[in-house]
Amino acid sequence: MANRKIIAVFGATGAQGGSVARSILENKHFALRALTRDVSQKKALALRDLGAEVVRCDLDDAASVEEALKGAHGAFVVTNFWDHLSKEKEVCQGKLVADIAKRLGLKHVVYSGLENVDRLSGGKLKVLHFDGKGEVEEYFWSIGVPMTSVRLAAYFENFLTVWKPVKSPDGYYTLALPMGDVPMDGISVADVGTVVSSIFASPEEFVGKAVGLSAEALTIQQYADVLSRILGKDIRDAKITPEAYEKLGFPGAEELANMFRFYHMKPNRDIKLTHRLNPQIRSFSQFISDNQEAFKDL
Repeated sequence: MANRKIIAVFGATGAQGGSVARSILENKHFALRALTRDVSQKKALALRDLGAEVVRCDLDDAASVEEALKGAHGAFVVTNFWDHLSKEKEVCQGKLVADIAKRLGLKHVVYSGLENVDRLSGGKLKVLHFDGKGEVEEYFWSIGVPMTSVRLAAYFENFLTVWKPVKSPDGYYTLALPMGDVPMDGISVADVGTVVSSIFASPEEFVGKAVGLSAEALTIQQYADVLSRILGKDIRDAKITPEAYEKLGFPGAEELANMFRFYHMKPNRDIKLTHRLNPQIRSFSQFISDNQEAFKDL
């Protein structure tokens, strides 16, 4: 480990951070410092067994962030809006890491960012879990941290949980995602780690850039067709509108309706580049084939 440059990975026991951590361990180009709030949890111990240095780090504790980044060459930074539902808190966490990365002289930060939709739409659309990350992106660059932002498409994993097909009274299943006939970019979060590792390996190409990631873009009916074929069920696009979606009444319904409205604007997600950075990236069809067990209760 002493011979290799250290990449500190925030949220190393979560979905994005875990994917990045595993990829760094596998390609052996860098040494992994896995950052997590609970170093005794099972996933943290598993990373240690694979050769990672596991360090306690809490994004709300400046001293722990500073200690975690000391001696690191670079860092992968991910924040989780859904932990606390506060844009302000997410911005504070991101800016804290940026300030410490600047002070310690990190050579390359890869930040899991997204667009500032509020600014891009002239205040017409607020998507808090995007907007905060957009503010943090801008801050990293404004203070001169060598940073690459990766902007992920919708997670394929959502189709296993919150976007799982729902049975209609008529016996078929529906996908209620308000995209109309506009294709929606998607990616498996498990495949993101290899992309991020490739970016760390090519700083000269990516520092100072925002990179939109997507495995492929399908209409909701095309997503439904893939699910129908693999699962042997009749699954259809529910053809719900954003206006109807935001009235569904679950926590975050309006936030997500605005996200889909932003997706209608076709934000830049580069399928060709994503495949270059991870040649093994899975299509939606391959992802569902690998995860059929999640649908056994349909």
